[in-house]
Amino acid sequence: MDKIRIVGGHVLKGTIPISGAKNAALPLMIASLLTEERLILENVPRLADVALLQRILGNHGVNITTNGKRVGDDPYAGQTLELDARVIVDTTAPYDLVSRMRASFWVVGPLLARMGQARVSLPGGCAIGTRPVDFHLDALRAMGADIEIDAGYVVASARKGLKGGRYEFPKVSVGATHTALMAATLAEGETILENAAREPEVTDLADCLIKMGARIEGAGTHTIRIQGVSRLRGARHAVLPDRIETGTYAMAAAMVGGDVMLAGARADLLESAFDILRQAGVRIDVSDEGIRVSRNGDGILPVDVSTAPYPGFPTDLQAQLMALMTRASGASRITETIFENRFMHVQELARFGARIHLDGDTATIEGAERLTGAPVMATDLRASVSLVIAGLAAEGETLVQRVYHLDRGFEKLEEKLSRCGAVIERISG
Repeated sequence: MDKIRIVGGHVLKGTIPISGAKNAALPLMIASLLTEERLILENVPRLADVALLQRILGNHGVNITTNGKRVGDDPYAGQTLELDARVIVDTTAPYDLVSRMRASFWVVGPLLARMGQARVSLPGGCAIGTRPVDFHLDALRAMGADIEIDAGYVVASARKGLKGGRYEFPKVSVGATHTALMAATLAEGETILENAAREPEVTDLADCLIKMGARIEGAGTHTIRIQGVSRLRGARHAVLPDRIETGTYAMAAAMVGGDVMLAGARADLLESAFDILRQAGVRIDVSDEGIRVSRNGDGILPVDVSTAPYPGFPTDLQAQLMALMTRASGASRITETIFENRFMHVQELARFGARIHLDGDTATIEGAERLTGAPVMATDLRASVSLVIAGLAAEGETLVQRVYHLDRGFEKLEEKLSRCGAVIERISG
């Protein structure tokens, strides 16, 4: 099993290209099930989750052509996928595939809308909370779907097609919004989704669906209205830049100091996180090229943060911020409001010498003068990269194990950091 070795204490200076957003690419790929015509997606990141979803879609009969792997291509440019779901050969998404990635469960919406039936395994994924799919299913029921749970599978049918309906999510859910939004595009009549997720990835999906002929209003607000159409056409769409990768590298640069340009990043996708970094004493400069992050050696100031749905501070950056706050000059507080088990990285950060106290959903971090490198174990995708950030600043050597979590969400992590001066390498086996 691969490991990542880091020798800390090196300033980061240079340019880090930001990849396409994983959390946008996955629902966009799934949207290909809604049309018989080709969907062409540009700027798709090369990640384990993307490769796994290609296998899952292939199981349904989607033919996928990948461009961007030729000799001489920019290794940091996103790949282009051409997805052709002209013939759906199977409406079952099996346990052995869906259990490995939660987002693959979202195929239930498009399969049901287009084919009138779907049999999809209940999902798996990172162990950061229960994250039930009740909202996904209730939204589909509001559109007339009949749904049963049988031997660990969701069995859904709509023999006469889905009908427009109204559904209010009891709690903001990005995945459930994706599922309902895609299904509603082919439902007869109007569907209204209340308390919908406002994340940029939802808006990106809506933008692509509109190119495909969907009639959608209000994406990016709490109320989305969809007028169903009889069919969708093909389209070409570029995946938006990854705001979580952007925030992660911004915090890495802040952790060790230096000056890094995050090329292709969009500041408008991450305003809350940049507000917090500015409070911590980090300089953020926005230009047409991207976002420049710098810290001239002054100390990191403590902050008080609560995670929240967009446009609040992202839960997917909570672990990275905690790593940064281990070096702050004082006590910081981070409250996690989205997932109940998302503090599993705390024990691993403590191995560096971090001083963190947990009280329910709040972590208090007492800044330390120094961190010391240590062998650590990744527990989930975002926690994994928080250990990398800590290792970049720690004295001596850090060895991060279970890095397959990182491969799910960060493209060419070691290469991007090493080209800016980090001493970091992957050890195979």
